[in-house]
Amino acid sequence: AYQQPAPKPRSRRGGLIAAVLVAALVAGGLGGGLGYTLARNDDGGSTTVAASDAGASQVKRDPNSIAGVAAKALPSTVTIEAESTNGQGGTGTGFVFDTQGHIVTNNHVVADAVDGGKLTATFPDGRKYDAEIIGHAQGYDVAVIKLKNAPSDLKPLALGDSDKVAVGDETIAIGAPFGLSNTVTTGIISAKNRPVASSDGSGDSKASYMSALQTDASINPGNSGGPLLDARGAVIGINSAIQSSGSGGGLGGSGQSGSIGLGFAIPINQAKYVAQQLIKTGKPVYAKIGASVATSQDGSGGATISDQGAGGGAAVEPGSPAAKAGLKPGDVIIKLDDTVVDSGPTLIGEIWTHKPGDTVKITFKRDGKEHTVDVTLASRIGDSAS
Repeated sequence: AYQQPAPKPRSRRGGLIAAVLVAALVAGGLGGGLGYTLARNDDGGSTTVAASDAGASQVKRDPNSIAGVAAKALPSTVTIEAESTNGQGGTGTGFVFDTQGHIVTNNHVVADAVDGGKLTATFPDGRKYDAEIIGHAQGYDVAVIKLKNAPSDLKPLALGDSDKVAVGDETIAIGAPFGLSNTVTTGIISAKNRPVASSDGSGDSKASYMSALQTDASINPGNSGGPLLDARGAVIGINSAIQSSGSGGGLGGSGQSGSIGLGFAIPINQAKYVAQQLIKTGKPVYAKIGASVATSQDGSGGATISDQGAGGGAAVEPGSPAAKAGLKPGDVIIKLDDTVVDSGPTLIGEIWTHKPGDTVKITFKRDGKEHTVDVTLASRIGDSAS
């Protein structure tokens, strides 16, 4: 279920998070405005008395505790506000990538500011900086911004190894859910390699694909772009999308539903590679096989090579890795290496976990028979072509 945005003052989109697309790539739910109500002491009949504890300020916490990890990581996270030239915008999160002032976040967090808009990044201590977009990758849903007049005391977050993450590992998420900056939530890794296609739901939004880390740490609109940490405080993913419940209308008929314990993060090994490419060239680099596949569930049990490519071109590009491997329209790809492929989005997400030049093993069905071929992945620069 994907809700439409509620009316908001000044056309603000509030907290940003991508919504997971199920079955077909339909428009996802936009992050709504400040969809919460702060409790007020207006009953007039209750009194709370707090006991004094002079020793409370002397508490010493283990640096490896959740509190210790949060205390170390929070100063290296920022709340990002993006605004387009017409005042449309929203709030997301990012984290310090290097000492030069580069901040990593989601593409859909900064999308409103791509064409001449305004970006700001605010640290937990209140320091606020204007920022510029260095590069953005719509397909990966990763972006890099850079602080203007960046301070000299930036401390990049340590990056972990998302390939070594195990189901059941503890997770810590930092973000600005519904605009509540510097919020820390915890959970575990619920699953790995979860195929996810997501969209921010805007009118011209295209889908992003990932082989995601799934977590039950509470993730809501505004958490987008924030770090998912392991128990040691190393970044293992970028919080990017949620699956929301409801049959339309969301909370009280407006805004986007919040966390139901199904959050998805881009693995940091992939995000690191993308961020480095964006910093180096300003453009993303994608691995590809050179074949167009159906991006909706077609009942084939795999990724079916289309009859026609994007823009009416050939479904299998001449001279592409797919062509050299003998793949044809109508072939159904069912495995990439040891990963089962059940749809086009799953195949795309898996291919994008690799780099151009990698050799992968593709298993496909043709006329009821299975075939396996080795394919060396080619490259595509930028988001324009498929």
